[in-house]
Amino acid sequence: MPTGLDLYRVIGKAGNVGTPGAPILHFDLLVNPSAGSITGQARIDQAVAPPSGEIHIRNVTGTVHELVFGGQVTLVVALQGTYFRSLPPPAILTIVEQFAAHFSVDQRWEGRGSFDYNNGSQVVNDVPVISSRSR
Repeated sequence: MPTGLDLYRVIGKAGNVGTPGAPILHFDLLVNPSAGSITGQARIDQAVAPPSGEIHIRNVTGTVHELVFGGQVTLVVALQGTYFRSLPPPAILTIVEQFAAHFSVDQRWEGRGSFDYNNGSQVVNDVPVISSRSR
């Protein structure tokens, strides 16, 4: 029976860091590999509209699965969450938007991934994933 003692934290980024205007996903996750579950938060920084600024996703959940091929370990990660976005004037409305991400990373949480937001209307495909994983 899993004890939960194998929990670890991963802080990282996905995106073309250094490319002007590129959306960058920053994540801070708590991973429970024995349960295959993830919880945490994320932020998307984007310098160009729409939307510009920061998007804060406070309720990230997901799954992690370990695949082993020829002695190489690959983690397959799926994340999802929601966030609130206020529409610009003259609208006086806040809507709930969807976020999703999928990564294929090694045990250091470095690899490639994709993410989408604004209910899938903004898609960032096949970008580097880097982290500072800690136990």
